Amino acid sequence: MKIATWNVNSLRVRLPQVLDWLAANPVDALAIQETKLTDDAFPGADLEAAGWNWVHSGQKTYNGVAILSRHPLTEISRDIPGFADEQKRVIAATVQTPDGPLRVVDVYVVNGQAIGSEKYDYKLRFLAALRDYLRDELAEHANLAVGGDYNIAPAPEDTHDPEIWEGNILCSDAERAGFRALLDLGLADAFRLHPQAPSTFTWWDYRAAGFRRNLGLRIDHLLLSEALAKRCTGSGVDVTPRRNERPSDHAPFIAEIA
Repeated sequence: MKIATWNVNSLRVRLPQVLDWLAANPVDALAIQETKLTDDAFPGADLEAAGWNWVHSGQKTYNGVAILSRHPLTEISRDIPGFADEQKRVIAATVQTPDGPLRVVDVYVVNGQAIGSEKYDYKLRFLAALRDYLRDELAEHANLAVGGDYNIAPAPEDTHDPEIWEGNILCSDAERAGFRALLDLGLADAFRLHPQAPSTFTWWDYRAAGFRRNLGLRIDHLLLSEALAKRCTGSGVDVTPRRNERPSDHAPFIAEIA
């Protein structure tokens, strides 16, 4: 079983790339962020024609999250219960795999703009609400995967230059504490479960030849419940789509489960 997460940075622009990638990488579940589409504009017919089931929660121009799967999707929920938020940043569904149900939560955490800003405060409140939500999800679902763009580099080695990034947005103590609080629920960072090459990232700025120079950050994560982590046989970033013409600035991250 394979689970993946990918911030596509506009599904309207990147749909052909997503379909090509899925054809070459037939994952059991793909969590997508930044669709930037309203629900009525979501390309469901194109995905269904390619054999994919889907659920989506979106809005015009910004945000938007979706889960795709070859298997039926049930128990669909949107947003974080009890957290008042007009932004479409969370969706969850149970993937009915042949080996049993897999609960997938797809999250797109706000960037936060700058430390001390209103958006930064919103980010910290969002992370706290996400922790409480995932605690409840874990209590109900032994096989839980939480994929998404967290907009947090968990450690200095998750940035191309710690001297530039340490203490700044995406790398502040409070943001990292919010990320660790998710791990403390009993979730495991799938990336860290297996050896990875140094300077492995999931995002590169479009500017200053960021990808070619590997000036990246690891901010896209797949967190696994204990049951899934024990069965995780491999994980890694697929940089191939980042080489496309007009690519997303993010690359997919994949975990394989025995």
